[in-house]
Amino acid sequence: MLKYFSKDLAKTAFWLAIAGAGMTYIIQRDRDWPFSLLWKVGSLTILIWIFLWIGNAVLSASLDDKLSWQEKPIQRLVLGFVAMIVYSLGIVYLLVFFFRWVFHLNVGDDLGGMLYSTLIITTLINMFMTSRSFLLNWKQAAVDAERLKKESAEAHYTSLRNQVNPHFLFNSLNALTNLVYQNQDDAVRFIKQLSEVYRYVLDTRDKEVVSVQEELKFLQSYLYLQQIRFGNKLKLELKLQDVKGSVAPLALQMLVENAIKHNEISEENPLTIRIYSDTDCLIVENNLQRKLVVGEEASGLGLDNIRKRYEFLTDKKLQIVNGPQQFTVHLPIIVSS
Repeated sequence: MLKYFSKDLAKTAFWLAIAGAGMTYIIQRDRDWPFSLLWKVGSLTILIWIFLWIGNAVLSASLDDKLSWQEKPIQRLVLGFVAMIVYSLGIVYLLVFFFRWVFHLNVGDDLGGMLYSTLIITTLINMFMTSRSFLLNWKQAAVDAERLKKESAEAHYTSLRNQVNPHFLFNSLNALTNLVYQNQDDAVRFIKQLSEVYRYVLDTRDKEVVSVQEELKFLQSYLYLQQIRFGNKLKLELKLQDVKGSVAPLALQMLVENAIKHNEISEENPLTIRIYSDTDCLIVENNLQRKLVVGEEASGLGLDNIRKRYEFLTDKKLQIVNGPQQFTVHLPIIVSS
């Protein structure tokens, strides 16, 4: 029970004592009470105010601990009202009895009126305490819900981010497997460059965003790998030298990878990928020449992964335009606040 008492309640008791003394003064202005009676009535009034207000506050806090507003709101409301009425009438009766027994203060015919007044005061106190308790619990529930929502979103984002590393490595090793059979010298060059590229993947695994220039530097290394693999069959156009802002790590790489995976790349039909900026986004586009059969297993991680990461990072949406001749993705640039 001691946990419900604090310096704030002590201050409240002080101001309640002032209020009780003031009420006593107002009541006795038209009465010629001797001091021996005045201090008794004043003390009783002050104690009634203090016990009603602080007692009901402690009772409300105790009920909050035992009965949740969120789980059983009707039971909490009814029990709180009944408990406060019973407590208030009981404490007034005990105080009156105590003053009658110890100080011979005879309330007499005024007892009924005092109890009636107490019921009105208790109702007002009960309305205040109930409203306060409900609002505080509602506010805490809203805060807890927002915190859980944020923690859930962060956990989901971490899961999405962790998908990228094995996804990248799996596809790189897949490409290396094909290259080993085609050209062993190129395969050796591919492995050396892959180690440098994967270093960046590891360095950014715990980052939510990276600068566009960091991502561009990584992308150039990644594209070097693809040039080893495809030669002149893959044409690349990069125009991001002066772009400021940030993007999700490996987002550009995954878009390039998506284009390579789903389109035919040959001497007769080279694939052209253009990457440039436009106002507040980066644009990745490629000529559309879909493979009839996707040779590598399509995991579905690429575009969906980027879209969900951007939903966590910014209100700006990933835009995908699937035209008859070109496939275009608008990747929002994240500006630090």
